[in-house]
Amino acid sequence: MSFPNFPEKHTLESLLKPEDIVGYRGRLGRLPKFRKLEGVLFCLERGLPRRLRWRIPIRRVGSMNADVYEVKKNGAVVLTNFGGGSPIVAELAEELAAMGARRMAVMTAGGILQEDLQAGDVVVCTRAIRDEGTSHHYLPPAKFIEADSQLAGELADAIRARGVSCSLGTTWTTDAPYRETLEEVRQYQAEGVKTVEMESAGLFTVGQVRGLPTASVVIALDSLSGNRWRAPERLDNVMRTLDIVYTACIEVLGKPR
Repeated sequence: MSFPNFPEKHTLESLLKPEDIVGYRGRLGRLPKFRKLEGVLFCLERGLPRRLRWRIPIRRVGSMNADVYEVKKNGAVVLTNFGGGSPIVAELAEELAAMGARRMAVMTAGGILQEDLQAGDVVVCTRAIRDEGTSHHYLPPAKFIEADSQLAGELADAIRARGVSCSLGTTWTTDAPYRETLEEVRQYQAEGVKTVEMESAGLFTVGQVRGLPTASVVIALDSLSGNRWRAPERLDNVMRTLDIVYTACIEVLGKPR
């Protein structure tokens, strides 16, 4: 049996569309109330928007399987506290696209695959390996899905402007963090893949299908680079980097288009 069970399903019409859910929530009075909706950040570090709210003031505008905030100074929208993984990110991205969002990015922590990366380093992902399930319901089989190169470049420039070095590269998106095998790690290391995480391929897929720029930023956390799992002893550098990446993403996504 091939995956998915209907190999051509990406060519078929869906019975339920995100516009249906958005319309339903609107009739119930349960849609977030934005001043504007252009740039969206999916923030996997749950407490970060509230922790930095004195530096970057926000207001809560509602919920949609996530806590939804709007940045007061520029209108960027931040979603957090939604769990993780491509299925939920793609679901939320679809609904936000139906509501008028014009570009989206995800910031997440990820595993290190290359020896030259350390905890707290930043990778702006230019493409993702589609080792999750969500993208295969949208697009024909392929190994990679691309990020938007312009948005990825803007994010990298904004991060570097704040004194943090970051590299561009490929990430491996998987649904199963406890099934990252030695054989896969060695293969992807040989291919130069930098990180492993759970969200990028799903978001990039919605971006491609919806015609929206999407990108992802991975903050390096634990490591598989020595062919075994290692976690950092301290998180000081990671926490500092999270703050800087969040600030840079808000700046880029809040710019009018």
